[in-house]
Amino acid sequence: MIARAWIGFAGLVLVGCGEAATADDAGLASDAFASSDDAALAPDAVSAPDAGPIDAGPLRMEPTLPMATGACPDMTATGMITVAPTGITPRDALIWVGPEAAATDGPVVFFWHGAGGSPTEAPYALGDALDAITTAGGIVVAPFHDPTAPTFPWFLTTGGTREDDLLVADELLACAEAGVGVDDHHVHSVGFSAGALHTTQMSFRRASYLASVVVYSGGLITSRMPPTDAPDARFAAMILYGGERDVVVTSFEDASLRYHDMLARNPGYFGFLCNHGMGHTVPSAARASAWQFLQDHPFGMHPHAYESGLPDGFYAPCTL
Repeated sequence: MIARAWIGFAGLVLVGCGEAATADDAGLASDAFASSDDAALAPDAVSAPDAGPIDAGPLRMEPTLPMATGACPDMTATGMITVAPTGITPRDALIWVGPEAAATDGPVVFFWHGAGGSPTEAPYALGDALDAITTAGGIVVAPFHDPTAPTFPWFLTTGGTREDDLLVADELLACAEAGVGVDDHHVHSVGFSAGALHTTQMSFRRASYLASVVVYSGGLITSRMPPTDAPDARFAAMILYGGERDVVVTSFEDASLRYHDMLARNPGYFGFLCNHGMGHTVPSAARASAWQFLQDHPFGMHPHAYESGLPDGFYAPCTL
């Protein structure tokens, strides 16, 4: 039985106009994009034509959760766990879970860190939401990257084809469902920088179970629409970026706008932009609204909750 009565990043300190930075805004490790291969994140010189609008017909209202392919770890306590999806190297993850999970099926929120970052940054990136998630019987999951990943921590950061990180997410979600139970309408992803580029890819490639996502300095590097595992599913996205100064190798302003435009051109998706003007960072003031957004956008919601307007008191830089 699913109980749905639950209560409702980092980096480089580049501060532009708009919201003032606080000491808390330096809470994540510096992102390492600056030392990476510039060519790996350069947009296509000639962009491939996008897929155009998708007509999915009736939209999917129920998610499809994956099945575990290996032995599941104990998912009942906060700490380090290891999963072993079939066909890839076993992978560690940090999880945060409370005793409430034994009685209540709560939300699952993935956190994907930036280059040079760590899963230990999840508490800063989520803020008070982390305690709210665990108190609601949910789990926060922050995978470690494959140490053999080239240049960036996540294989899909630049839109490649290797889905090892998604297989890890599938396994972690399946084991959470098997171990403590989850609210399958509230599975979400949050990422910063490389992790946000990964979350952007994941939003399409795991549309079968992701309800909504929050990306801090992410988006699409090229105009190609990522493949989707559920053409009839539609997610919602809160897309935050730091204005024209949000540049580390690539322009995250351009990448964010490209992601937003892709969603706008394909009926049923929903996304909105939040230009906080602070450069490449996760503003602490945005976190409460990001958590509210995830709560307000469960899987299969059509029309989406904010299509007619943002809630009162929502993070001010966000606009529809």
